Amino acid sequence: MTRLARPSLKNPIHLLAFGLGSGIAPKAPGTFGTLAAVPIFLLISSLSLSEYLFVVVFTSVIGVYLCGQTAKDLDVHDHPGIVWDEFVGFWIAMIAIPVSLWTLLAGFALFRLFDIWKPWPIKWVDRQVAGGLGIMLDDILAGLMALGSLHLLIALLA
Repeated sequence: MTRLARPSLKNPIHLLAFGLGSGIAPKAPGTFGTLAAVPIFLLISSLSLSEYLFVVVFTSVIGVYLCGQTAKDLDVHDHPGIVWDEFVGFWIAMIAIPVSLWTLLAGFALFRLFDIWKPWPIKWVDRQVAGGLGIMLDDILAGLMALGSLHLLIALLA
């Protein structure tokens, strides 16, 4: 097994790309990254919808740079410890979702399901789009699929 390069968490770009250190987890860094995104989600969930969408778009755009630069620095495309994309993907999954324990668990589970399973077009994007955009885009799509599924679930259960 090849040993992956380690980021410098003193470098703010690496620190953010590695989800404030959550991506260092030796097993399931994507899951730990998504877990680390939950408290931040709880903080930003009180924003108005337009403010929340601004945060999501802004963090998506800067995520392209953060993830791309960190992958370049470590010389590993989509290093498993780069989890900023999981942060943003989860926040996308929770757009306009009422906050409760049930919706947090469902949003988390649906996002992780789509991120791991990678149905079309996520798998195609994951294989075809390079750099920071590729790292971010598959999780953005997984977040959108989770978002649609969660809104559908909420509507069916209402």
